[in-house]
Order: sequence, then structure tokens, then C-alpha cells
Amino acid sequence: MTHRPFRLNPVRLVGAGLWFAAAAVAAHAAVAAHDGTVDETGKTAAAVMAVDQHWLEAEIDGDTAWLEQMLLPEYRSVNNKGVATPKADIVAHAAKNRGSDKEKKMVEAWLAAHPSKQSVVLRGDTAILTFYDAKLGPQKGVRSSDIFVYEGGRWHALYSQHSGVAGN
Repeated sequence: MTHRPFRLNPVRLVGAGLWFAAAAVAAHAAVAAHDGTVDETGKTAAAVMAVDQHWLEAEIDGDTAWLEQMLLPEYRSVNNKGVATPKADIVAHAAKNRGSDKEKKMVEAWLAAHPSKQSVVLRGDTAILTFYDAKLGPQKGVRSSDIFVYEGGRWHALYSQHSGVAGN
């Protein structure tokens, strides 16, 4: 139930009742976020991608404290069928991942099978991070978009929307 284009949609992946938002993350963002070379508090595209990578890792590892502070109270993730999942459900799902590598293996397999790229649009204190199919491109292959707001010196997720692009 991660929030990504891959923010996997568990309803599609493992049946109704399990929702798995969706999560595609580009490799360069994963490396940068993981090795700490990007300051997540910066008002840059790289910082937004690093926060998003941290988000994926927090969901996979069950880091609910980090998710609670990063996801705004109003956060929701809307899947490709129009069904909204609130922050509380995402945090609860992440808690179930603590101590298990099952979700991590599913995410890694999905990412390997669905090459994605990302783009960021920054405007003031708002950022839109878009994940798209590497072959179809950003105009025809959008998998999902996340909207972030910069508050209190950090990026916070407000909203995610997932599409019906093949592989989501």
C-alpha cells in the first residue's frame, strides 16, 4: 500500500480490500536520497525527489513517525478508479510492513518491470512530482503525480493521483 505509481495499487495487485497506493521512483533519486547527498529541506526539485524516495522507504520499512510528520492531515491518495485513501490508512499499512521485507520485494519487482522517470514542477511553496512510463514519456505515460507543499522548512505531501497507464 505504498502511495506511489507504483505507489502500488494493492487492489489491483493483490485483490480488493488491500490498497497499495502506487510508487515509481527513479534510480537517481533513490541513490541521492539514500546516501544523504540531497538536503530534503531545500526548495529544489532534487529535494522533492529525495523526500519522495524517503517516503517510499518509510512506507516499506514501517517508519510511521516519519510518515506522520511528512503527510499533511488532509493528505489523500486517489487511485485510478477514483477511490481515495486517507493518510491514516497509508500510515496503518506502513506499520504492518515493519520487520518484514515482503513489501520491499514487491516494490523492487514492480520497479524493475515498469521503468519510470520523474519530473518536478516548482512554483513558490508548491511542487508537483510526476512519475511517467519511460517509453511513453511525460505527455502520454503519466502513472501518478504527488503534490507537495513547503511548510515549516520541509516538504509535505498533500495529495496523490494515480492514472490507468498500463502497469499501474
